[in-house]
This record gives sequence, structure tokens and C-alpha cells, in this order.
Amino acid sequence: MNKSNISIKWKTFSIFLIFTIVLLSVLWFFQIVYLKDFYKMIKRQETERVLNSVESILLSNDEDCSTQIENLAAGHNLGIYITNTDGSPIYNAEYIPNSQMSSLPPFLFSLFYNQALKNDGEAVIEFKGSQMQKKVAVRNPGDAETPPESQEETGEEESTGDEADSQSEVENQEGGKGKIPYTIPPEKDDISQFRQNIGNDMAESVVYVRIINNGGTEQVVMINSVLTPVDATVSTLKYQLGIISIILIVIAFILAVTFSRSLSRSVISINDGAKKLATGDYSVKFNSKDYMEVAQLSKTLNYAASELGKADSFQKELIANVSHDLRTPLTMIKGYAEVMRDIPGENTPENVQVIIDETERLSGLVNDMLDISKLKAGTISIQPEEYNFTASVRHVLERYNKLREVEGYTIDFVYDDEVIVYADEQKMYQVLYNLVNNAINYTGDDKKVTVIQKVQDNTLRLEVKDTGQGVKQEDIPYVWDRYYKDSAAHKRAIQGTGLGLSIVKNVLELHGAKYGVSSIPGTGATFWFEIVINPFVEEE
Repeated sequence: MNKSNISIKWKTFSIFLIFTIVLLSVLWFFQIVYLKDFYKMIKRQETERVLNSVESILLSNDEDCSTQIENLAAGHNLGIYITNTDGSPIYNAEYIPNSQMSSLPPFLFSLFYNQALKNDGEAVIEFKGSQMQKKVAVRNPGDAETPPESQEETGEEESTGDEADSQSEVENQEGGKGKIPYTIPPEKDDISQFRQNIGNDMAESVVYVRIINNGGTEQVVMINSVLTPVDATVSTLKYQLGIISIILIVIAFILAVTFSRSLSRSVISINDGAKKLATGDYSVKFNSKDYMEVAQLSKTLNYAASELGKADSFQKELIANVSHDLRTPLTMIKGYAEVMRDIPGENTPENVQVIIDETERLSGLVNDMLDISKLKAGTISIQPEEYNFTASVRHVLERYNKLREVEGYTIDFVYDDEVIVYADEQKMYQVLYNLVNNAINYTGDDKKVTVIQKVQDNTLRLEVKDTGQGVKQEDIPYVWDRYYKDSAAHKRAIQGTGLGLSIVKNVLELHGAKYGVSSIPGTGATFWFEIVINPFVEEE
């Protein structure tokens, strides 16, 4: 066995293990590594949808506006604060821990409102700890510039070292457009409270601001959403994924071992059977049915074993029959020659004729075997020409006149008209001779053979009938095989060698003819073929 080849059992286990590792890697990648990014993206999209819903509710002037806004805030864990342009509250629904949008300092409200005015009524403000960045949803790129008065409006004094670094960092991003650093000045009212509202140094929040015109009155909608997932949530996910990872690895191991054993058991069984088949044991059976492909392979190998067994059996029968047919003429030739040598007066024409006949029979057997080999190798080609097919049949039957006179055989030829065909006369003569000879060898006790010639349109059909035991139905597919010979009906041929049907098959196939055999057990068999009379005439 090649050491570089891996067992199917371990290969299956490796595939399951790799799949598990990839699956866990994807889970960790999306659920832990990029959890915050996905959370931010989803929360932003969710907040935008809620903002659109709130606008629709306000414009509908429904009496139940307050309840609907409360439900939206509660259902999405948001803070929704709706005011007039001067900051006077209209609706307030806060469902974020420690969120007090209603306590928003006036200077921040003024900053948010003015920035929304400058950007077609919308603004997006992001917070991280005590630092605020304002990122505007710009409809007109020209409106994205940060107005200088926004700094003045805040009353910002000199920044600390951290604040200066923060401002420098933001200015380097996008050329200072769309974002401005902002530090809540300590002199404003109750700043510690607001700093608590927007989170600690690790938390990120976003405020969506939109100015809407509701019946001629401007209203300011502000929605606050936390962008940073809760640390407890991340810890819980990590703990769950750790447990899931262990469970998946154990399950993958169990499935891999179970599946690999099942699959390898079938393959090993088939491999063992194939080894027996290679040694010539054609009785081996393949019964693996675990999987569709394995079951199909088992059926194919069973069929192959059956066909190889038949071929081997036919070959052995052929060797036995040919050996018998070779031994008989050789024995007779030797016997008659010794008699003529040792006994005076036995050198008669009759004895010499026996030797000549047996020699011709032996020569015919060898020639038939050579013809079969040449036809199978494709080294014989046909040379078609027009000739009288009916006359050729009569000439073949004349060769059996001696059998008619001496043995009492009856050979009838039934036809209507003379037929001229375009074919290889010599090869077709061999076909006719072998079919008639086969019928004579296997006909019944009445020693009757009938040859029928039929013509329909441009097709010639020839049938050769005997009255013997016929061909078994299960043997019909193999009757033309070069190795086939019915051992039950085998006898030394009166004429020919017993190999003629295989020659008939190959010659007819060279001519593109149809052929077959029909038989009813006990009533004889009919061998037939059909050939185009003139291939140059187009059929209507």
C-alpha cells in the first residue's frame, strides 16, 4: 500500500474536523471580533427606521401619538425626545439606562438644531465618553463644512492636552469636514449629570436629529441610541461560543468516526470481493447497500462478475469443443493412414477420400478461427458490388446435395423473384453457408431445413428455419457470441466447424444489416437478417 495515501476513515474525520473549525471560526469572527461593528450598523439602521416612523406618526396628527412613540422607544431600547424649536419638550420617551435626553443643556440643543438647519433639516451626532463628534448626514456636499460659529456657540475655552490631541486627530480625518471635536465646558450648568447621560469613556452613542414641518409648526425629533453593546452581552456570547465549540468538536468527532467506519466498511467489503474476482472467483457477490453510489457500484460489479463468469464458461466450452473437433479429424487421418501403410490392399480411393475430407474439415476449422480473429481485430473490410443474391443462395444449397441423397435431408428454398443486391458477394456467401450449416446441424429428426427469401420495398430479408429443440430464451443474447455453443446440443458438425454464427454476426455488422433469432423451445429456431438491396436508392 502506498504510504502517501490516507485511509478513508481518517480522511473523513479530517473533513469533519476542518468543517467544524471553519464553522467555529466564522462564528467567532462574526459574533466576537466584529460584534461591535455589526451592532453599530444594525442600531444605526434601526434608529433611522424608527426616526421615519416617528415622523409619520407626528404628521398623522393621531391622538394616540404619545402611546405609539412610547411603544417605539420601548420596543427598540431608544430615547426619543421631541421638542419645539426653542427646546420646549412635546414628547419624551427614554428607554436607555441613565439616558436623560430631556436634560440636554440648552447650548447642546442649540448646536444640534443649528447643525440640522445647515444640512437640510437632518444631523447625526456621535458621542464617545466625554468627547463628542458630530457626523452630519449630508444631502448637499457643500453643506458639510463645519460652521465656525459652532465653536463660538459652545463657549469652549482652551483645551486640555487630551482634548487637543482629539481635535488634531479629527481634523486629520476627511480634511476636518463632517466631524468636530467637542468637550463639554465645565462652567455649564450641571455638566456632570449630562456627562453621565452620554456614557463613560468606553461607551458610544448616537443622536439622530431631524426637523419636520407639522402643519406649519417646526418640531425637532431627536433619537438617542447606544452603539456599544453591553460588556455583559459580549462576555455571555464568548462563554456560550466556548461551550458550543467544545460540543461541536465532540459531535464532529463522533459523527466522523461513525460515518467513516460505515463508509470504509462498505468500501473494504467491495475491495475484498474485487480481489477474489481478480483471481477468477466469479461466484463472489457484492451486497453493499449503505449508500446509493456504493449500491450502484455493487450492482455493476455483480453484473461484471456474472458476465465474466459466462465469458469464462463459454471460453472453456469453446476450447473443449474445438479440441474435440480437432482431435476427431486428426485421429481419423492418423488411423486411415496407418491402415493404408500396414495392411496390403487398403490403399483404396475410399480411404484416401476419408483422409481428404477430414483434412478439409480441419482446415475449415482453423480458417474459421482465423476469420473470427480478423473480424474482431477489424482487419477485414468488405468490397461491395451488385450480384444475384438469389442465385448465390441456390449455389450454397447445391453443396448439400450429397446430404440430401445420402442422409435424407430436406432443404427447401422459398422465394418469389430473383434479387440483385449491393454487397460483398464472398462475405455474404459465407454468411449464407454458415446459417444453413447451423440449421442442418441442429434441426430435428425430420431433417428438414427451410430457407425463405422476402423482399419489401428496398429491404431483403432472409430466414433460415430448422425443426430442432430451439434456443433457450436466456441464451438468445449470447447465441452470436464467439464463445457460445450449447453444450447440451453439441455434437460433431456434419458440415462446418460450429463457429459460424460469430462470423455471421461480424460480417452482417460490416454490411450494416439487422439480424436476430426467434425461437420457441421444442419447435426449432429461425435465424434471420435484413439488408438494404440498393443503398443508393432513397427510401420514401
